[in-house]
Amino acid sequence: MAGEFELISKYFAKQKLTRGDVELSQGDDCALLISPPGTQIAVSTDSLVAGTHFLENANSKWIGHKALASNISDLAAMGAEPAWVSMAISLPEPDEKWLEGFCEGFFSLADAHNLQLIGGDTTRGPLSITLTIQGFVPIGKALLRSGAQIGDKVFVSGTLGNSHAGLEVILDKEKRLLPNASVLEKSHYCASSRANFGMLLRDKASSCIDISDGLISDIKHIMARSNVGADLHCDKLPVSQELVEFCQDKQTAQNYALKSGEEYELCFTVPQHLIESVRQVAENESVQITEIGEITDSKMLKLFRNNKALQENVAGFDHFRS
Repeated sequence: MAGEFELISKYFAKQKLTRGDVELSQGDDCALLISPPGTQIAVSTDSLVAGTHFLENANSKWIGHKALASNISDLAAMGAEPAWVSMAISLPEPDEKWLEGFCEGFFSLADAHNLQLIGGDTTRGPLSITLTIQGFVPIGKALLRSGAQIGDKVFVSGTLGNSHAGLEVILDKEKRLLPNASVLEKSHYCASSRANFGMLLRDKASSCIDISDGLISDIKHIMARSNVGADLHCDKLPVSQELVEFCQDKQTAQNYALKSGEEYELCFTVPQHLIESVRQVAENESVQITEIGEITDSKMLKLFRNNKALQENVAGFDHFRS
């Protein structure tokens, strides 16, 4: 049975990507790193725990992707360029087939972002993965939650709701018979990265957050930090055709979009005079963006459908229940 150092050498030390700002990576007590002049380092840590964020029998390649995608999404929300990541992983036993799939999903996404694994720890225990990711942003240019102004428009990237539908497929065997169930299940684990788009929103978006707890919860974080309110139009929420077919009608799909967590799309606000500039950036990057509301002075979240006010009764995202 392989031990800790054998596992590190065989799986986690095999990344071919090496960055010039990494003087020393795995193999010593610490990594030695060089940050570019004129930048701040953005740092985020996330944990994924079996039974809470994924099922133990899930495709390990998808788990590897999801673990890193959730961390990259935090950098995207700040407009930061991914650079380094460290990992602490605990395993009930050294399952080499599982590790091979996990590393395939993890490193393919890392390499696509010029993101180097610089160290970490492996130990025996319940299956869990903790990543600390670090990236660069020019001093004073980070996207924050606190910059939204009254009159700014609220946008989201991509489509929303697929992750929630995928979670239902995972937890309810009967829903595996519905249209597009397998596509939506994969969507729950394999989110698209918005890192490049996030960097291009610097100096354009007034605030930004990634959608990890559900739009209805995450927009409230912007509201709280910016001391503003927001009007959201539920009938404008972008949903995929696969989700509409799964739900059998568009309004139900848009209700999913309102509460769906672990989407890792961006919700951001834009001053009106910069909207066309943002639309051009999105078009150049082939990123779909949709205007779904505006920032107000009400200090409240108000939901509308077809310009009629709705009573808020949709909660945000809950992780897997134990």
